[in-house]
Amino acid sequence: MPNGNDAIEQATPRRFAIGGDMSVDRIGYGAMRLTGQPGNFGPFEDWAGGVALLRRAADLGVDFFDSAFAYG
Repeated sequence: MPNGNDAIEQATPRRFAIGGDMSVDRIGYGAMRLTGQPGNFGPFEDWAGGVALLRRAADLGVDFFDSAFAYG
């Protein structure tokens, strides 16, 4: 039996275009927590671990990373 989300899932494309010629998945990785504490600014305490985490995410198919400059 269909649920109420079926129509929404069918109407919303999984990928969308950014920058005119690039397509990315709608669900990405928000890198805000890969920053220093408190206040989410500054370098991540475990830089090598953060890089490894982002590389693993890319290996698993993540192609949209939110890495705003304001995060540090």
